[in-house]
Amino acid sequence: MNLKYVVPKKSENLSINQILKNELGLSTRLLQKLIGLKKIYLNNEIIDTRLFCKENDILEIDFSYQEDNSNIVPCKMNLDIVYEDDFLLIVNKPAGIATHPSCLHFNDSLSNGVKFYFDEINLHKKIRPVNRLDLNTSGLVIFAKNEFIQESLIKQKLKKEYLALATGSFSKKASTIIAPIDRKDNSIIERCVSEYGKSSITHYEVLKDFGDFSFVKCILETGRTHQIRVHFAHIGHPLLGDDLYGSKSCLISRQALHCFKLGFSHPITNETLVFIAKIPSDFDNIINKMSKSVSRVLSFKLVIYLGYILLYISSHAKDFRRL
Repeated sequence: MNLKYVVPKKSENLSINQILKNELGLSTRLLQKLIGLKKIYLNNEIIDTRLFCKENDILEIDFSYQEDNSNIVPCKMNLDIVYEDDFLLIVNKPAGIATHPSCLHFNDSLSNGVKFYFDEINLHKKIRPVNRLDLNTSGLVIFAKNEFIQESLIKQKLKKEYLALATGSFSKKASTIIAPIDRKDNSIIERCVSEYGKSSITHYEVLKDFGDFSFVKCILETGRTHQIRVHFAHIGHPLLGDDLYGSKSCLISRQALHCFKLGFSHPITNETLVFIAKIPSDFDNIINKMSKSVSRVLSFKLVIYLGYILLYISSHAKDFRRL
């Protein structure tokens, strides 16, 4: 779990501290911690980070030191692991599970499940979720295996795409919602569109219109709490099953929202990574059911239409014979 950096010619006149902060993006807090732990090396030797480097020197940071993660209770879970390497873990979170422990979910959050998994693979690291999903939102969650990865990914603008089932039929099949979001007065949970809120931008595209509701893809330009839920309620299309910003549904027992796609640059390799999570079964069941229903309706309408044509032909048979 090491980070290596070959010093380029342009950095010859920079101190190690400057390179670590400016070139590699380490925070002052993390840099001071690594210095204290003596985990920074220059050409395989522990070094005074106030010194300067030469071209082709090798800077190395050892992140394999153990951390106390006993603040989170381990809980065995059947994790749907989408990707894992020495630096990060990506899990497809089901609906109904919180991302972080809380007083209501002290030992059954996704973080508790990751803690159990880390114990199994003998990884003594703190549990560091990079992004967060609501309790009843499903989809991809990234866990960083060290502080540097967490800091790097938080600084990045993660490319997040969601799938949603929104009530009603959209007049615009693709558009952008620009509406600031703020905490609702006298509520610690609910958000609302407010001129005093933070800038919030959601791009959407209708993938399928079922009449009573629509299957929609959303791309977040900002990442406010409940952003998609608030924005869609604001334009008159609350999410199916969202009883906070809309109403309950007999079709689904939670808000119909799924983080299906995540993209980012790997902090160590700089490789562009894109991950896609499968559509959850409750989404799939609704879409398949409605698609079949639409097909049956279209087939019925086609039969009626053909019947009208045949009736017209038979009632005008004499006219056709004259031709």
